[in-house]
Formats: sequence, C-alpha cells, structure tokens
Amino acid sequence: MLKIWGRDNGSNVVKVMWCVGELGIPYERIDLGGRFGGNDDPAYRRINPMGTLPTIVEDDDFALWESGPIVRYLCAKHALGTLCPADSRARAEADRWMDWSSLNLQPFNRVFAFNMFILPPEERDTEAVAAAAARAVTMYDLLDKHLADRTYLCGDAFTMADIPAGSLTHRWMKFAPERPSHPNVEAWYDRLTERPAYREHVMSVTPGH
Repeated sequence: MLKIWGRDNGSNVVKVMWCVGELGIPYERIDLGGRFGGNDDPAYRRINPMGTLPTIVEDDDFALWESGPIVRYLCAKHALGTLCPADSRARAEADRWMDWSSLNLQPFNRVFAFNMFILPPEERDTEAVAAAAARAVTMYDLLDKHLADRTYLCGDAFTMADIPAGSLTHRWMKFAPERPSHPNVEAWYDRLTERPAYREHVMSVTPGH
C-alpha cells in the first residue's frame, strides 16, 4: 500500500492527497510536520534528506519527495491519457501550469498561513497578508483570462494541471482579504468543488500546524 508522509493540512500534502483521491489509490497517510514534528527524524531523513513534506513510498520501497513530481508520477502511472496527457505537447502544457501555479500562487498561501493560522495573534502581520494578496491578484487576473474559453486549465478535461492551482485557489477563495471578482476562476473553482476528492482532501482541512 502507498505510504504518504505529511499532515493532512500541509499545502503541499493537500495536492498529493487530492491526486490520490482522484486516482482511487489505497494509501496509508502518516502524520508528520507542524505540530507532529518528525521532519528531522533520522529514519525520515534517510527517505527524504531535505526533511520536507510530503514523501511517498511504494511497496517496493521506491520513494519520492516534492509534491509536483509526486503528482506527475502518480498520474503518469495510474492515469496516463487522462489526468496525465499522453501527447507530449499536451503534457508539457500541463507541466507548465503546474509549475506556474506553484511559483506564482504558493507565495500568498505561505504568507497567509503563517499570519492567519500559525503565528500568535500579537505577531501576525496583516500588512504582509494584504501585500501578498495584492501580488496574487495579478496572477489571478492572468488565470481568469486563460480560463475564459476553457473548462479546466488545459481544456475541456480535468488534468493534473488543475491540482496545484486548484488546491491553492480554495485557500485564496476562502481567506484572501478583499478578494476581487474573477468570474472565470470562480466558475472553474465551482466545478472543482463538485469533485468528491476535492471536497474530501482540499475543502475539509484547515490551514495551520
């Protein structure tokens, strides 16, 4: 059975859990990181020398860390031709949006998680949250234009491209201060909320430790 190390509300763990839910893969998740600690445990560092989350280990002891490569690997192994496009150019497009989302949408998540859920109230920086949100707005402007004539990021079908952006966008929708309207992003988000795995692994968890 697939083993997944990481607490269920870690932003990178959420991506992998949603992916596993979409694929219907049996798994055992092991709490690690945040309030659970364990990132520096020698046994874990032998699997993942960075001590980051998540990490997966398959039955034959194949281990993989970094959420993007994990999602790509699982989709290619279990859903080639659907979640992972079989065509090389279509797959490159999905890869592009996965990397774009992690680079451009993740920064807001990091700032808001610390300042709204992790730090004690007296140490929270609302100005930092507002500044991070303002930067994210420009990225959602771009995403909104991209989704104007598409159901999902790569066209009419849900693919692995939607997973990083979709997991981070739930937090944007719920927690961004004075979030402006992006109708196409909102319609895409509404479609994601209809997916059982999204409701279970993304919408049901609260950010923080």
